[in-house]
Amino acid sequence: MTKGKVDALLGIVFGDEGKGKVVDYFTPQYDVVARFAGGPNAGHTIIFEGKKFVLRSIPSGIFCEGKINIIGNGCVLAPDLFMAEANELEAAGYDIKSRLHISKRAHLILPTHRVLDRAYESLKGKNKIGTTGKGIGPTYSDKAARTGLRVGDILSNFDEKYAAAKARHEQILNNIGYQYDIAEEEKLWMKGVEYMKTFQLTDSENELNALLAEGKSVLAEGAQGTMLDIDHGTYPMVSSSSTTTGGVCTGLGVAPSKIADVFGIFKAYSTRVGSGPFPVELFDATGDRIREIGHEYGAVTGRNRRCGWLDLVALKYAVEVNGVTQLIMMKSDVLDEFATIKVCTAYRKNGETLTTVPYDLSGCEAVYEELPGWQTDITGITVYSELPATLRSYIDFIERFIGVPVTIVSVGPDRNATIVRE
Repeated sequence: MTKGKVDALLGIVFGDEGKGKVVDYFTPQYDVVARFAGGPNAGHTIIFEGKKFVLRSIPSGIFCEGKINIIGNGCVLAPDLFMAEANELEAAGYDIKSRLHISKRAHLILPTHRVLDRAYESLKGKNKIGTTGKGIGPTYSDKAARTGLRVGDILSNFDEKYAAAKARHEQILNNIGYQYDIAEEEKLWMKGVEYMKTFQLTDSENELNALLAEGKSVLAEGAQGTMLDIDHGTYPMVSSSSTTTGGVCTGLGVAPSKIADVFGIFKAYSTRVGSGPFPVELFDATGDRIREIGHEYGAVTGRNRRCGWLDLVALKYAVEVNGVTQLIMMKSDVLDEFATIKVCTAYRKNGETLTTVPYDLSGCEAVYEELPGWQTDITGITVYSELPATLRSYIDFIERFIGVPVTIVSVGPDRNATIVRE
């Protein structure tokens, strides 16, 4: 952590790595925590003192008193869902209004965006992407088309702007014959708009750069993962935002020269939610067992996550795309019982062996190397040297393949079950 610089904390494969826990763990070291991309489709789970919180739009540093949390311009925000999330935190005793700032440039997810999301998915048939239905894609589409509404719009002539945007969406829905009713949802959404006005709505890029000029430290919190990035992921089965280090700059309005460390978070195995190519997916009892032990169900959707062994080809690709300087391995304890652990070190496609992620990942088969498991309960271990030798060998193998050190190892869901290598 460097004063006057931004450190980025990113999911670097398919998301769902446990970013919320790590951000929460890191927050005391920083002055500011800022979300730079995504919306309420991303659930960041934090567990401490026997309590569980799932944050969807609010930065994971919100639990630490005296820290500034910013929802950046690269994010999309649903007022009704934001209100529900904020109310839950306030009911738990957290004074979030003094800690949370919202960028005026962040785009709003309208009720009709969610209808469009469902309508577009229904038209895709067997080619469904597997979206959460939260309206993320249509909102980013409107942003790119320059027809979107932003948080700052709620402060001036909003009824007129909202009516025009809604009418555009209704015309599209009528043209495709999609039936819907948003009357009750719209009332709650409008209450959310009024609730948002009680927060500090800021020109966040100016605020962040002023804080950096004062020597403050910023932790940029990512959403999803690199393989779901709109440019670098498994397109079109991706998210709608830039989930990489580049997204930190565009999603917060900070210069590339301000980026210091890039922390890349990955699981000791692999998961993916929704459709799309996934070469390491396991369709057997091992995959089911990993899902069961790891509680691999979506924090927002509750859907089963597809499970498989660690994909080092995808991991190395993500490290290169993001300029990762340190790796953080999550959920190591999930593999405690396995006698043998496999890692994917290459792909095979059409008779050719590939050692890098290709343009089209579909049809790729994983080429594995086998490593011995540790078959030891590691959840109570707090010192790296006390981890089983086979687990440390597993980590060494990853470091040699990727070329970046694993500096933190998580051995359980609680914030305290975190081992920092000295």
